[in-house]
Amino acid sequence: MPLFGTDGIRGVANEALTPDLAIKLGKALQLFTEMDDTVLIGMDTRNSGSMLSYSLASGISAVGRNALILGVIPTPAIPILMEEYSAKVGIMISASHNYAKDNGIKFFNSSGFKFSPSSEHAIEEAVHGLDGLESVSWKQIGDIHKVEDSGETYVKLLQNRFTSDLPDLAGMKIGLDCAHGATYEVAPRLLSQLGAEVTSIGVEPDGKNINENCGSTSLGRLRELVSEGGLDLGIAFDGDGDRTLLLDENGRTVDGDRILFITASWFRDQDRLNPPIVVSTVMSNMGLERALRDNGINLLRTQVGDKHVAQEMETNNALIGGEQSGHVIFSEVNTTGDGLVTALQILQVMKETEAKLSELSNEMNRYPQVLNNVPTNNKSKFSGNGYLQEKIEEWDSRLGEDGRVLVRPSGTQELIRVMVEASSEDRASTIADSLGEVIDEELN
Repeated sequence: MPLFGTDGIRGVANEALTPDLAIKLGKALQLFTEMDDTVLIGMDTRNSGSMLSYSLASGISAVGRNALILGVIPTPAIPILMEEYSAKVGIMISASHNYAKDNGIKFFNSSGFKFSPSSEHAIEEAVHGLDGLESVSWKQIGDIHKVEDSGETYVKLLQNRFTSDLPDLAGMKIGLDCAHGATYEVAPRLLSQLGAEVTSIGVEPDGKNINENCGSTSLGRLRELVSEGGLDLGIAFDGDGDRTLLLDENGRTVDGDRILFITASWFRDQDRLNPPIVVSTVMSNMGLERALRDNGINLLRTQVGDKHVAQEMETNNALIGGEQSGHVIFSEVNTTGDGLVTALQILQVMKETEAKLSELSNEMNRYPQVLNNVPTNNKSKFSGNGYLQEKIEEWDSRLGEDGRVLVRPSGTQELIRVMVEASSEDRASTIADSLGEVIDEELN
């Protein structure tokens, strides 16, 4: 049975994701390390995080490697701190935007990128078979140490990676929602140090309230804060801090597509976007592609998943890439999506251009996009169904340059996902509903 999904291992804590499994995963890392190598372990604020941290560390120690436990830290801190501590593997314990009952484990290689599918497969085989994963003698047991002030170290190292000074935020009023997650200390502290007047919510984690009615998946409270408080913008992180969504001064959402457009256009104006490309996924809005093209920037699309975006960016030496969800990568600063970096880049653009976020955002016209999820237990039969493929191509052809159709099986749920973009929402909804009915009839 596969352990890994689209973004690491994920499951209900102490049910699917147990201490026993974590110990085996820790031992399996001997496949990617040598004796006495160091492995970093970070976590978000879930109450199961410490249990899994020390279980992983036990497995790592049992095969003669050393474990450094970082405590609560954003996911994007892992690659940066790996370099600082000369670690061969990094681990983040988090289920991202999921609620507290779930947890997950993500692995980073020595270059700071998430493990490849082949590496994940090797771990699965080792865990299921435990072949060759023998423990070392008592003399060779690895050390386990707790790192103090890992968050402060991350922020200092992060600032050093920017090519220019971070913006002076004096006079700016910012609403901040940290989702009771991994950014709850580092984000308010840094933005306040830069001079902003910060009003924070989602900064009281109790181990069980992460992402609960807060954060990037639930913008209602932050929207009220921004609108009623007359703030310049709102910044919402997810539970592990690798993505962010923004609200402009009017409380309107600025998603990952608009963030990509704003930052890429500013990079181009600064003669810094070389090569002039942005990487995103098949889910990004047509409006992004056209707005970038009008500014002399090409959009490269990948399949869904930040791992695929990062790989395409590395292949093409791209500086900016990301997903509609707000997971944005700035390769000059980090190898993975970093919500704090994304927020700082947007704030820098606002200060340099003296423009409101709404003005920057409105330069990109978004095509109406409709999603229709069709439940089915037969998603494996989708790609081989010729009639369905003909219907999808037929609707896509009818839309021409005025829209597009994307239909794909979900990687995590028993669903076929239908996405339609068109010149009007009514037209997009009509096509999405029609395709949904055909898929339901054929597969169910």
